[in-house]
Amino acid sequence: MRFAIRMLQRAVILALGGLSIWLIVDVFELVDRRLPLILALIATYAIGAYLILPRAVRMGLKVLQRKRVPSFTITGDGLPGDPVNLALAGTFDQLRNAFTVAGWVEADPLNLASSWRMARAFVLNRPYPTAPFSTLYLFGRGQDVGFQKAIDDSPRKRHHVRFWAQSLAYAEADLATPDFWLNDQRPSNNEPALWVGAGTKDTGFSLTSMTFQMTHATDSDTNAERNYVVNELRDCGVIGKVTNYKTGDEVVTRRVNHYVTDGDIAVADIEAIPH
Repeated sequence: MRFAIRMLQRAVILALGGLSIWLIVDVFELVDRRLPLILALIATYAIGAYLILPRAVRMGLKVLQRKRVPSFTITGDGLPGDPVNLALAGTFDQLRNAFTVAGWVEADPLNLASSWRMARAFVLNRPYPTAPFSTLYLFGRGQDVGFQKAIDDSPRKRHHVRFWAQSLAYAEADLATPDFWLNDQRPSNNEPALWVGAGTKDTGFSLTSMTFQMTHATDSDTNAERNYVVNELRDCGVIGKVTNYKTGDEVVTRRVNHYVTDGDIAVADIEAIPH
């Protein structure tokens, strides 16, 4: 049954893609026929993959999905993103200092300039240690901050983790309650918060499965990446005792998107860092 549903979804997306190209080229003539064929195809791909298909997917998912407690982030298309696997309690400055001590760097904000620089670095395989992250969503908003550690100085391979701040008042109640995961009010940087994170390892180049946008390929084993991040911080003495909890919606199949995950989230306090 699930296989049949998946195949139906893919068929619908493929049909939408074909319809999008037909509308762009033949009906609305948004692609100038005087353009060389390669430029026309590039323009068609860009409009279809980044404008039409994402909106079509989001509209479809709004109709099909019911509210549920997330154990994973959401992409801009409304699809399952990286699994939630880490949470650190402390202020924003403590979080930033902890990763600085561990040798990680903060990602640049995602904008036109940083995206262009990242594209050049990716194609030419030139170092870009503070490369931006694509936007994933949790608590109804994009990530508040992200940190990364390049592998072999390559922009194509890196350890990285996104964080979303959540009120400690909700966290102290119970991580497994919908009230915590569905609260969309962001605490200020000055107050202690629980920084809920999704850590994954980029391994190269890929295309998204539903809308065919260009993105990083990621290692499937997010358990290993969660343990890597935790060990990096623990070895530097910047976090305290680590306790594993289940996220609110346990992953019964042990897979989220293409990821393998045990559904655990490692939680720790950020220790005071001596100056």
